[in-house]
Amino acid sequence: MKKILPLLLLGLILPASAWTQSRPPDTDAAVTLLRTWITEKMSCDGVPGLAAGVVADGRLVWAEGFGYADLEKKIPMTPRTLTRIASITKTFTATAIMQLQEERRLRIDDPVETYLPWFHLHSAWPAEPPVTIRQLLTHTSGLPGEAAFPYWSDHHFPTLAQLRETLPGQEQLYPPDTHFRYSNLGLAIAGEVVAAASGMPYARYVQAHILTPLAMQHTFVLLPDSARSQLAASYDFRQPDGRRNPLTFPESGALIPAANICSNVEDLARYLIAQMRGDSSAILSGYSLREMHRAHWIQPDWNSGWGLGFSVYKRGSRTMVGHGGFVAGYKSNISFCPEENIGVIVLMNCADGVPSTYAAQIYDEMAPLFPKAAPPAAAADRSAWQAYLGAYHDPFGWSARVMIWQEKLVLYEYSYPANTTPREGITELVPEGLHLFRMSGLNGNEERLRFEMDASGKVKRLWKGENYFLPGER
Repeated sequence: MKKILPLLLLGLILPASAWTQSRPPDTDAAVTLLRTWITEKMSCDGVPGLAAGVVADGRLVWAEGFGYADLEKKIPMTPRTLTRIASITKTFTATAIMQLQEERRLRIDDPVETYLPWFHLHSAWPAEPPVTIRQLLTHTSGLPGEAAFPYWSDHHFPTLAQLRETLPGQEQLYPPDTHFRYSNLGLAIAGEVVAAASGMPYARYVQAHILTPLAMQHTFVLLPDSARSQLAASYDFRQPDGRRNPLTFPESGALIPAANICSNVEDLARYLIAQMRGDSSAILSGYSLREMHRAHWIQPDWNSGWGLGFSVYKRGSRTMVGHGGFVAGYKSNISFCPEENIGVIVLMNCADGVPSTYAAQIYDEMAPLFPKAAPPAAAADRSAWQAYLGAYHDPFGWSARVMIWQEKLVLYEYSYPANTTPREGITELVPEGLHLFRMSGLNGNEERLRFEMDASGKVKRLWKGENYFLPGER
């Protein structure tokens, strides 16, 4: 195993000198630790090759390749090595749908059949509402997981004409919006909605509206012959004697919008940066990105669910967004935390690799190096705080106390039953102006709180949102 590129890929996001000057001081130690652990784990697991990258605050801050893209030819894996990203393709399809909604060419709550009149399959619930585009993206359409062909067994993928011909004979498994069922068929159908609403073939649309604007020059919906030499070899499960059999994968026909894109770490870094950039994204508005990344469907355990094309899940205190992929020995994972503006990419080339395991550990080591910057606060006139301190009440049972805690002005609200912990009752008051605060920080809801003062400089009323409370105990 060896390092392939420096910490920043030259010219991709920043000049190397700019990165060297601005990188957090503990980066080298974190990268050394990660490199040591990744090498050890790959050796124990017999993983042929892995490429990883981290994006933070709108730039690629680390990218490295380990092992081999081709075992026989001893070609090293690098952040520029192509792999098939498989089901991560679905996030591109969802992005295309959201672009078309912004252009008012569709609405995601429209019935699919509005754009695809041929979209019909057998349903035991004819009185239920029709399947919508949103339900395709959240895997809640009730569609079966696959088209009516054994393509994961024989790699003979159907044409669109064959998918359309056989769809009426397939059975809807559930009424729409009642169950989650991950469906490659559903995202294949979503890709056809893209083509119908845009008037362009799916592959051409993604190229023109996502790949080209993001300068993803080494990402392909359909892999051309000229780029096949850049594609990593893929390998089956490790045999008892340690050997791995090579695998191949064809273009996936009607399933292209669900599973076909090839990319590399460098280009996927551009894609993640765009997904996390909000209103400055080159591909979507901040509103549409937030819609994609929030949970539209919650699993019964309340720890995971689905956004629009993306998985959304809790990992500790973080809400993560991402997607994995797996076809014929190519394993991939992208994951990011919108709140922290940090993401990780891991690409592998063996069937028994678990890229999400590597991605989680990479995130945990790198994220603390890029703490989220707090918004600038108004200058605090702490000399006035003493006038605010004390008890407050209203005539109908609300009681609270303003106090100083850890050098912050806070509101403690009494509750019944009592607050479970002392901190549960606290809301931090962030100064915004003269006697004006924002209920932000700890337990904040971003409402304004204002102290109305009398002529003598004492609090007359405490305004919390649109209501006021009086000083003193009840």
